[in-house]
Amino acid sequence: MEDKRWAWIALTAIAPIAWGSTYVITRNLLPPEAPLWGGVLRALPAGLIVLLLARRLPHGSWWWRSFVLGTLNVGGFFVLVYVAGQRLPSSLAATLMSASAAGMLLFAWLLLHRRPRLTAALGAAVGLVGVVVMLGFDAAGADPWGVAASLGAMVASSLGFVLTSRWGADVPALPMTAWQLIGGSIVLLPVALVVEGGPPALTAPSALGFAYVTLIATALAYVAWFSGLRRLSPGVVGVVGLLNPVTGVVLGVVLAGEAFGVPQAVGVALVLAGIALGAMPPRPAAAPAAGARELAEYRT
Repeated sequence: MEDKRWAWIALTAIAPIAWGSTYVITRNLLPPEAPLWGGVLRALPAGLIVLLLARRLPHGSWWWRSFVLGTLNVGGFFVLVYVAGQRLPSSLAATLMSASAAGMLLFAWLLLHRRPRLTAALGAAVGLVGVVVMLGFDAAGADPWGVAASLGAMVASSLGFVLTSRWGADVPALPMTAWQLIGGSIVLLPVALVVEGGPPALTAPSALGFAYVTLIATALAYVAWFSGLRRLSPGVVGVVGLLNPVTGVVLGVVLAGEAFGVPQAVGVALVLAGIALGAMPPRPAAAPAAGARELAEYRT
């Protein structure tokens, strides 16, 4: 049983690892002045691909739920992340987004009545400290709209993921992913047309960037994430999400030759320790001591 739990955690980890790469892709490959179309071109093809695999349409209340969750987790979230990726350094954007681990714990407490376990809260706190140590937190001169977009994305996705856990226990991950991606795209498409006009012209690099974020950082990542939300508590899933900024650091070192010194090593170690702490299973209730059982049997 414990092996299966860690297998689900490993599957869930695919999502933040993939999402952690989108900052560098957005900044270097995608068109900078089309955040709304960036969200549409990322989500809609991914949703249609997953729907072809799922072969299942929404039913009953899932029609409106798909639009609500799609707006929180996809439409609004993608736009805000896109704006943050264009206006903030990747380190600051990833640091602000890492607060989603605490956000999911809070929303799970408020909406699911799941009081955070001490280990989960400590894991989120240790992981957040690790992100700050790893990336630094130089907010001097930070674009306020970028900060607002990053925090808005964190709150929207934290709420949306907890609602997904609450509503989607009986829905497999494939249709859940397809419905939300398509629902969010439908909400986003008319706004993109009104605000930005037609879709941006694609170059070879931008087409390659959109192909990556569509197939890997959206279709595959969301299926893995929603699979985790069906099997694990939101608190555990949120803590696993701290792998997002770790991925950004690793890619910066590998692809851009960025320095990896003591702060980065200590920060990564703290993040991994926080994930391990937050993902620990709850301790089983202690069985009554033998003497207490015998005394109870004697009294009865």
